[in-house]
Amino acid sequence: MLRATFQHLAGIGPVTEAELWRSGVRDWSDLVERAPSLGLSGPARTRLEREIAASERALGAGDAGWFGRRLPDGEHWRVHPEFARETAYLDIETTGLSPYQGIVTVVSVHGRGATRSFVAGEDLEELPAYLARFGVLVTFNGSRFDVPFLAIAFPDLAVPPVHIDLRFLFYRLGLSGGLKRIEERLGLGDRSGVEGIHGLDAVRLWQEYRRGNSGALDRLVRYNRADTVNLEPLLERAVRDLSVRLLPTRAFPSRPPSAPPRGS
Repeated sequence: MLRATFQHLAGIGPVTEAELWRSGVRDWSDLVERAPSLGLSGPARTRLEREIAASERALGAGDAGWFGRRLPDGEHWRVHPEFARETAYLDIETTGLSPYQGIVTVVSVHGRGATRSFVAGEDLEELPAYLARFGVLVTFNGSRFDVPFLAIAFPDLAVPPVHIDLRFLFYRLGLSGGLKRIEERLGLGDRSGVEGIHGLDAVRLWQEYRRGNSGALDRLVRYNRADTVNLEPLLERAVRDLSVRLLPTRAFPSRPPSAPPRGS
């Protein structure tokens, strides 16, 4: 989907992008080839070619932030799967609904084939450095919950420059409600061993742990890790369904995507 994306190029918004798709322009390479027929002035064509060359360089260099700074926030999902290795799936547990009235207790980060959990009072302070290794952040409602909480807990936290909030992607696809409800409707995710645990239970488990029940922390961490790891198949599904919805298949006959130029 990323190579078929044009909204990060100057002067191209969603309407123009859709018109290009309908006319059979499939990717950046096609756009360069078709530029003479688009009625662009010489300077405009030169700028377009430079921006597409810069897009190829950013993709080749694994610079997700280059696209994040140019794409609308709601279109950050388009960087997947090209930046899968740069992607961190994140979920937090807290003692309240407001970052001013509660604390972060457990945070899990899933990415590059590994899942790590951070616990308040143990190693939570290591989270910012660990998260800085990634260029893409995936959450569920994280733009309104997880990120504001973490911003209060860590004022110097550098959030990855690309943030994909699955709650709003699934809303575009007609699916609303919480994470677990969407998992159930799509038949995705694995909650083995933490069935029946919900948000309020997470608060209770933390309180039990603070009273000396180490088993409560184990259950809380496993619950948080399930919330985090399950974001990966949900992202795959959302990207697939949004791509199918957006791209006019009749204008895109079966031709493999253009390969990047050598050296990119």
